[in-house]
Amino acid sequence: MATGGAGFSDEERAAMKQRAEELTATKGLKGAAKLEKENEACLEAIDKLEGVDRAMAERLHVIVLEEAAHLTPKTYYGFPAYAKDGKVVVFYQPASKFKTRYGTVSFDDTAQLDDGPMWPVSFAIAEVTAEVEKRIREAVRRAAPAA
Repeated sequence: MATGGAGFSDEERAAMKQRAEELTATKGLKGAAKLEKENEACLEAIDKLEGVDRAMAERLHVIVLEEAAHLTPKTYYGFPAYAKDGKVVVFYQPASKFKTRYGTVSFDDTAQLDDGPMWPVSFAIAEVTAEVEKRIREAVRRAAPAA
């Protein structure tokens, strides 16, 4: 990763800029209009992906709709994300975003994954398989129970 100064890589600076743009895009919107704008942004973020990144982002979208329909699609630093009461629960960070060898399905602090003094909050995805989908489904269900 190339550095653009101030200790951040060019990719990290671009992600921060993207987050600022996300916040600006929904500023002043409320209710259904805000949710629709966030949903469109999430779908656009998925559409821009390719290969395994796109396959996993599409599967995560379906999984969240089926297992945690109360979460709302949005973007988070340009990543497809799903939130409860405006707070991100789960998101997909594509490998292409930071030129890493795998993408990750990650859970933010609001996810209800606590399991004693330590638990996983991020899963590397190198290939989308039935087993991967099963494990992500279970994690989403556990992270965001309907209640």
